Amino acid sequence: MLPVTADDHSPGPLAGGPVAVLANPTAGRGRRRSLLPRLLDGLATAGRPVRLLSASSPTEAEAACRAAVTDGAGALVAIGGDGTVHRALQAAAGTAVPFGAVPAGTGNDFAVDTGFPADPLAAVAVIADALRAGRSRPVDLARMTDADGAERWYGAVLAAGFDAIVNERANRMRWPRGPRRYDLAILVELARLRPRRYTLRLDGVPHELDAVLVAVGNCPSYGGGMRICPGADPTDGLLDVVVGGRIDRRTLIRIKPRIYQGSHVDHPLVRSYRARTVELSAEGITTYADGERSLALPVTVSVVPGALRLLR
Repeated sequence: MLPVTADDHSPGPLAGGPVAVLANPTAGRGRRRSLLPRLLDGLATAGRPVRLLSASSPTEAEAACRAAVTDGAGALVAIGGDGTVHRALQAAAGTAVPFGAVPAGTGNDFAVDTGFPADPLAAVAVIADALRAGRSRPVDLARMTDADGAERWYGAVLAAGFDAIVNERANRMRWPRGPRRYDLAILVELARLRPRRYTLRLDGVPHELDAVLVAVGNCPSYGGGMRICPGADPTDGLLDVVVGGRIDRRTLIRIKPRIYQGSHVDHPLVRSYRARTVELSAEGITTYADGERSLALPVTVSVVPGALRLLR
């Protein structure tokens, strides 16, 4: 949990518009769907109107959040997993609209790593209390830009190596359905595993390297608790870059479980860096940010200190 100091609290009441809520009923494979009315009631205890946003696709969800912020929402709350949070962040990032994350998905890395309780009802209670008190605290976000100038924000981790390749493979597959599709994609890509040539520029300093794992973290975790960038801190104004070098299949299989504790960074083939700006390029890689398909390499990632105000 992140420390909270007196300097983290904004003085006076927050903007008085409605609390806009983006909820993903399919998050966590739908296990929390029946909880939504109680979560909305919990938010309403802050004494603000609560407006549930309507969307039937990720693109519509993002557009609905942007429209809510433009129309004067006093706060934006995402109920779901990292994908839901990622869509809402595109609207709240860089604005004065405070943000709350209610972890109700399969992967809740941004919410948990920024100190929200893992229990959805407890997270709503924290958010409602912050709304009543007019309290918010700043955290950093990462802003990425591709070669064509397209921009995306992310809160947790950008995957640009083996994990991104597996996600891309799984998204192209039509069979099997459910989690087994991802498992099969891992097996296929393990068989094809090879180091790729990357060019990194860290605050302007170039690094040429061969790697199979590359992650750029604003927060420590991705994939539902895998601490890929264990030293990342979303309040320090820096990005953590973790690179797994010329790792073969057997070594990768051995290292992978260690990511949950973050001890993989002690392996001699794993290197860690910190920078404010990361320029990353390689052939044939589409990145995944907060678990969502994002921009193709090359990209430039910059940390933006205090880009988001959390309802904590």
